[in-house]
Amino acid sequence: MLHVRASEAAEFLLGRGFPPPQVGVVLGSGLGGLVDCLEGAKAIRYGNVPHFPEPTVAGHAGNLVFGTIGGSSTLMLQGRFHHYEGHDLGSVTFPIRVLQRLGAKSVILTAASGGLREGFGPGTLVRISDHLNLMGGNPLRGTNDERLGTRFPDMTNVYSARLGRIAVELASEMGIALAEGVYAAVPGPSYETPAEVRMLRVLGADIVGMSTVPEAIVARHAGMEVLAFGAVANWGAGIAPEPLSHEEVLAAMDRSGPRLAELIAAMIPRIDPSA
Repeated sequence: MLHVRASEAAEFLLGRGFPPPQVGVVLGSGLGGLVDCLEGAKAIRYGNVPHFPEPTVAGHAGNLVFGTIGGSSTLMLQGRFHHYEGHDLGSVTFPIRVLQRLGAKSVILTAASGGLREGFGPGTLVRISDHLNLMGGNPLRGTNDERLGTRFPDMTNVYSARLGRIAVELASEMGIALAEGVYAAVPGPSYETPAEVRMLRVLGADIVGMSTVPEAIVARHAGMEVLAFGAVANWGAGIAPEPLSHEEVLAAMDRSGPRLAELIAAMIPRIDPSA
């Protein structure tokens, strides 16, 4: 049972001295370096935590890292599990359930993304304002446990307008360009075809990726405030002439990741979980 497994993982972490976090942060491809912002950091491998699988993709270290930023207790997930690795959506979103059982009220999601619109080229940082779930499944499918959330959660405001305003204000103060856009989640692991990119643009997507949306849905189901960022690492297929590769994604994230890390580090102390 999901509630039992998430509770066991949470109790395991609390029993080893990890404090309940106010904020959880999921770090996407190439963004694992954000853990360097944590004070008093304490890490544990995913594989050492009950019911946690191990990620297999380059750029996803596979550590839970606790610490504080500006006095705010924070748990960072250094890497994620993907549906395309063979995990079902319940496993993909299991860390969000553990955050819920630990008492986190807010979660920040990050992801390397492909740019679909003019002006959304490599290096662009995007605050995700809405999404298209095109993964062919929903992590809430199956029997609903009311202890985790309501059967039919409203998805009108998946991404917190309050946290979005704080992010925009901080980015402006820090001189960081921050766009706003819709994220399309596709199953992967193949990159999109040029025809699929054209379809996504017609559907209203600004960026595309292979993660994030299942976690956002579960966090919303759990009653958590959600803030999500897409860091554009490459153009969608057919927009730029070069073929796409994961190495290109990681190289681009090495360039744009520090700016996003700086913004998130400034965000965390501004998040009041009781607001």
